[in-house]
Amino acid sequence: MVHRQLSGPWTEWLKWLLRRRRHLVVRGESMLPTLAPGDHILLNPGAYHGSAPLVGDVVVARHPFERDRVLVKRVTSVDEAGRCFLQGDNPSASTDSHRLAPLVPQLILGRVTRLLP
Repeated sequence: MVHRQLSGPWTEWLKWLLRRRRHLVVRGESMLPTLAPGDHILLNPGAYHGSAPLVGDVVVARHPFERDRVLVKRVTSVDEAGRCFLQGDNPSASTDSHRLAPLVPQLILGRVTRLLP
């Protein structure tokens, strides 16, 4: 589940209308069964201003080598240097920290707050 319990759907829509959330469409199968290709999600780009990602958070991050590509992954650990190990829920279809190494927090664009119906 992707943080459905944190706030109701109307709250998230209001935040999207106020430009406090970004709308994205999932591409690829790396987050199955949690997120499927074509799923619509809301992203909180301010989630980590002043705080680090938590283990279990589903985040959107910039690919470290392909700047125009973003990744949707789950945080599986945060090391003492603050780097985040990101992993897809479907490892066989995921380009994640197993291949890319842990990511610096500056590459994380925000936390997924809502899977839209």
